[in-house]
Amino acid sequence: MVNMKEETQILVGDTLLSGSLVIPETAKGIIVFAHGSGSSRHSTRNKKVASALQEAGFATLLFDLLTEGEDQDFDNRFDIDLLAERLIGVTDWLKTEEQTGDLAIGYFGASTGAAAALRAAAELGDIVRAVVSRGGRPDLAAPMLSSVVSPTMLIVGSLDAEVLELNEQAFATLRAEREIRIVEGADHLFEEPGKLEEVAKLALAWFDKYVISATL
Repeated sequence: MVNMKEETQILVGDTLLSGSLVIPETAKGIIVFAHGSGSSRHSTRNKKVASALQEAGFATLLFDLLTEGEDQDFDNRFDIDLLAERLIGVTDWLKTEEQTGDLAIGYFGASTGAAAALRAAAELGDIVRAVVSRGGRPDLAAPMLSSVVSPTMLIVGSLDAEVLELNEQAFATLRAEREIRIVEGADHLFEEPGKLEEVAKLALAWFDKYVISATL
């Protein structure tokens, strides 16, 4: 049962970012979503996965990694260091907020957002309990992958051949506990019937295993 849902503003450095925060009653952890290039906190795919996590007792935060103005510059969408910096800043904010400060944190990244999640996880260490990548580009965080200690699941569609190859290469570089799951019959956006639901189930199982708050 969801007991809090709100649009929020998060100050990271001098930049004000918009987010959607949902906290179920007795939340067992919080999952922060890092969307892909050209997307936002309003991503229908991420909102669908977030809804499944909320029903299972996880709080979720979907936020815009870039302001509207910044997003007009195409290069910003692939500036993994900038995106990771924003994600780290938002994570720091969560740790200081009364309602979220005690919650264990996981990251769910899509496309370039997955690279930002892994880059941020490499810097934050065990503060990030787990990372899930959906159709992600972990290769864009290649220099940092061996430093990631967070258990990481890479989810890729079987029809997304190029990204699958990049994920397999990244998987070989990761040193943390890791798993790669291939969703048969799914393309990059997992728009085929039932495929996004499969992603949500895989993500939930991973977060249930690793992202559980000590207060529970």
